[in-house]
Amino acid sequence: MQLATVTGTVTATTKHAGFEGLKLLLTNVIDSDEQVLQSAVVAVDTCGAGVGDMVLIVNGSAARIAAPTSGVATDAAIVAIIDRVEVATST
Repeated sequence: MQLATVTGTVTATTKHAGFEGLKLLLTNVIDSDEQVLQSAVVAVDTCGAGVGDMVLIVNGSAARIAAPTSGVATDAAIVAIIDRVEVATST
């Protein structure tokens, strides 16, 4: 699982039938300081996320486990909208 921010939407008029009704979002994978580690990851939204949201994405076969993406050819899926991230600091 990885933290990411939603930066945009992806529209594809012509697509595989498995993607009908699914929203595709453009995300940037981030670290705990919100620094971009990987940009432009397209993920299938399973939670109703939108631009500006911090989300949790899963990749690979895990992306095809959530009900909306079961059996769909996808490498990334948004499985949660993050409310807060707390990082312990060492003293």
